[in-house]
Amino acid sequence: MAMKIRLARGGSKKRPFYRIVASDSRMPRDGRFIEKLGTYNPLLPKDSEERVKMNMERVQYWLDQGAQPTDRISRFLEAAGTIEKKERNNPNKGEPGTKAKERIEEKAAKAAAAAEAAAAPAEEEAPAEDVVEEAVAEEAPAEDAPAEEEADK
Repeated sequence: MAMKIRLARGGSKKRPFYRIVASDSRMPRDGRFIEKLGTYNPLLPKDSEERVKMNMERVQYWLDQGAQPTDRISRFLEAAGTIEKKERNNPNKGEPGTKAKERIEEKAAKAAAAAEAAAAPAEEEAPAEDVVEEAVAEEAPAEDAPAEEEADK
């Protein structure tokens, strides 16, 4: 019999509440379990004492009997210091999407243009207007010729 320490969902719709249970791995998620070992309430803040409650003596008993914790339970046990941390591989962690990358590049370009415009007036007051017009010309490449003519005047 393959034993698992896992979460069994309770609570109402959109208000999850979990029991930490020891059960046979062949049983349904919310079905028959052998022993309730604790609770997990994800709606509480992460620093709350009431968020995760476990009877550590019983959890340790089941681990000694060969029960395998699920990934979420093993993270709880790592936080409690019962088991050592595993090295996890997450190669795509936090990779922004293509649109987000484009927005970041646009913001960086605008920030660089603003920095150049701010740096130029500190040195000389007269060329500052030319820098601003060049920045406008960079943003609107279709109107290159009129912007250059205005800059020449």
